[in-house]
Amino acid sequence: MATKKAQTKAPASSDNSAMWKWLYVAGVVVAGVAAAAGFANDILSWVLVAVGILVGIFFFDSDDVMNFGLRYLIVLALAAAAPLGGVPAVGGYISGFVSGVAVFLGPVVLTMAVMNFAKKYFGNMM
Repeated sequence: MATKKAQTKAPASSDNSAMWKWLYVAGVVVAGVAAAAGFANDILSWVLVAVGILVGIFFFDSDDVMNFGLRYLIVLALAAAAPLGGVPAVGGYISGFVSGVAVFLGPVVLTMAVMNFAKKYFGNMM
């Protein structure tokens, strides 16, 4: 006789982790595409900074700041040193995309570092 499987999945409304994950992915894509297209707007920049800060607070674990910071430094090095501008037709777009992603990740890493500092030196007040 077949047995019923128990439902262990929590309802989506009780867990906001998926929302923060998709907000992070959307921020990376929007920042990359906007930079690749050469689109510059102050409002978009401030919205992306706010999204980066919120994602750094609510989605990422501040204890993982060393690993995430290392990945951020690698993306920064790639954005600064990649000779992709010499690739005909698409090199400038790829360089712009990587630079946009690197700029978006800056507030995320900074927020994670501040949260890690506060948790380490001020306890679990936050």
